[in-house]
Amino acid sequence: QVQLVESGGGLVQAGGSLRLSCAASGSIFSINTMGWYRQAPGKQRELVAYITSGGNTECADSVKGRFTISRDNAKNTVYLQMNDLKPEDTAVYYCNLNKLTIARRPYDYWGQGTQVTVSS
Repeated sequence: QVQLVESGGGLVQAGGSLRLSCAASGSIFSINTMGWYRQAPGKQRELVAYITSGGNTECADSVKGRFTISRDNAKNTVYLQMNDLKPEDTAVYYCNLNKLTIARRPYDYWGQGTQVTVSS
């Protein structure tokens, strides 16, 4: 099993910054990717950014140039630095960890979610 604990959400004015953290524990081996998704009210959950086990990163077009994903392997923690926040970034942000199971199949684990609210 894998446990993901998120922190760092909150209320911020447009143009401000927040940093989200996600600490992983448990069976944290055979990890493919760790990343962040978000879900705004009435919308589907969407990918924000992810980082691979090799350190490669990808971000959604809507956040490129504003958000940066990184990780601290020693702390088993992934971060999402969010700058120049906009009201449309308002959502619940979920940490995701994708790893191979014993059966060598990919499986997703999710954090509990953290609310990010950007006021205009």
